[in-house]
Amino acid sequence: MATSSAPRRIPPARIREREGTASSEEVARFTAMAEAWWDPFGKFKPLHKFNPVRLAFMRRKLAAHFGRDAALERPFEGLSLLDVGCGGGLLSEPLAQMGFAVTGLDAGDKNIAVARLHAQQSGLAVDYRIGGPEDIDAATFDVVLAMEVIEHVPEPDRFLAACCRALKPGGAFLGATLNRTTKSYALAVMGAEYILRWLPMGTHDWRKFVKPAEFAAFLRGEGVEVQDLKGMAYTPFRDEWHETADMDVNYMVFATKG
Repeated sequence: MATSSAPRRIPPARIREREGTASSEEVARFTAMAEAWWDPFGKFKPLHKFNPVRLAFMRRKLAAHFGRDAALERPFEGLSLLDVGCGGGLLSEPLAQMGFAVTGLDAGDKNIAVARLHAQQSGLAVDYRIGGPEDIDAATFDVVLAMEVIEHVPEPDRFLAACCRALKPGGAFLGATLNRTTKSYALAVMGAEYILRWLPMGTHDWRKFVKPAEFAAFLRGEGVEVQDLKGMAYTPFRDEWHETADMDVNYMVFATKG
């Protein structure tokens, strides 16, 4: 569905050059797979599989925070959202369909090219930009996302600090990542990459996984407080993901800025 009007965009004057937070090695890894972003059976199949869970969590939490009716087709009209590490736009597009004025940000130029083309083909107005959160001026967005990104950056504290700076007072932050546990090493690394081959081998470095307490501490240092944490788990016989209280492997974060 095309948006009824073009989303608000960041004027060029509000984009600034700063020292990057992205890892050149990780950017190259995901850029090499860019053409597969929208293939639900390809290298990004896991993201397609748990997208419904992530989107349901976002809709519920953001509707409650901003006082919107989650049952509406486009409940978030008038709100701006920054999708950091947007890749091919797997979250940016459905969030634009919910009414957000979406800016998708990624350090990989090929990822952004794929995202722009797909949005154009889908009739969606999403403002895709090459860069990182450090390129955004302070207090620009109502919502900032960093979903499955923090485990791929060299300095998670500096990365999250840049994300939080881009958030307006009263805004909401949503993140998702992998917990650094023995279980996550067994399932997310050995199982998903080396046994089931859901992901290319080497996609994740277990040492870069972030514990929920660490994530919360990074955010708290920037004046952003965690309001909710939810795990995500896979049910093999249904071939689907669901929310859970178990955060030993995948988990999501909802936080707000005072």
